[in-house]
Amino acid sequence: MTLDKAAEEVDVAIAAGRNKGLAYENPFGGVPSFLRRTYTKDLSGFDVAVTGIPFDQAVTNRPGARFGPRAIREASTLQAGDPPYGWGYSPLETFAVADFGDMAFDYAKVADVPGLIEAHIAGVLATDTACLTLGGDHSILLPSLRAHAAKYGPLALCQFDAHSDTWEDNDPARVDHGTIVYKAVKEGLIDPERSVQIGIRVESDPALGITRIDARTVHAEGSETIAARAKEIIDGAKTYLSFDIDALDPAFAPGTGTPVWGGLTTNDAAVMLRALAGIDLVGMDVVEVSPPFDSGAVTAIAGAHVAYELLSLWGWNHKD
Repeated sequence: MTLDKAAEEVDVAIAAGRNKGLAYENPFGGVPSFLRRTYTKDLSGFDVAVTGIPFDQAVTNRPGARFGPRAIREASTLQAGDPPYGWGYSPLETFAVADFGDMAFDYAKVADVPGLIEAHIAGVLATDTACLTLGGDHSILLPSLRAHAAKYGPLALCQFDAHSDTWEDNDPARVDHGTIVYKAVKEGLIDPERSVQIGIRVESDPALGITRIDARTVHAEGSETIAARAKEIIDGAKTYLSFDIDALDPAFAPGTGTPVWGGLTTNDAAVMLRALAGIDLVGMDVVEVSPPFDSGAVTAIAGAHVAYELLSLWGWNHKD
């Protein structure tokens, strides 16, 4: 951090003409946009839009992920003054990244929310801007996949999660964070043969053709080996990466709705996300950060780091 700049900057999130560059203002002051990016609804000239979906009414256990986008933004201010470690380039200085704010919706009309999410994400993609989504519970993945598949065709899904989210559900009216992958397969949004789930550690329904790599295998074989296997499965396909924060062990991410022991470490996640460089990433999200159950904001901090890694991963194929 450049300390003289830290003494001069404040509220760069709402300053004009700050589309690129690191932000040096004090992390404890100012407007906490994601990585201090400009808040704007005009995506002209931007490469990536970060948007929040503060919805958690599809959870099966503890609610609170509606506060996730806000908490991730605040935690991200700790990183805004430095390039992400180990990538060898600076995404914030290379790309114009906007904080597009949160999606508006009527919380009492739950059935309307998936359609609103799909339209919201499609609106971002229509500007030829990539979209990084902050959840919210994991149900937001399904409408986001619908929007991305409409633009790119069937996708490879790279899912970090404790749960497979493949409960059988043939009722289109249900909004449930445990059935999203089942529906995505049945709707043809993802290609199961090129999709992989990493960190699974609960008994799950049939895999539907998706490769599952449980947390024990990650621990036994090592993060870099697993990332290499995931890249082989994806095999160059256009990819959507969804990171449910409960992929991490509760020791590293207690603030989530359905924590499961025996999970990934934050180092596992950091190594794998870095080692996935080169995949054709077209969509991404971080979900299920639930601040009411967090301790010392450690889950929000983990979520902010994952989000910055996803931004870096997206930028890897675009930086040149």
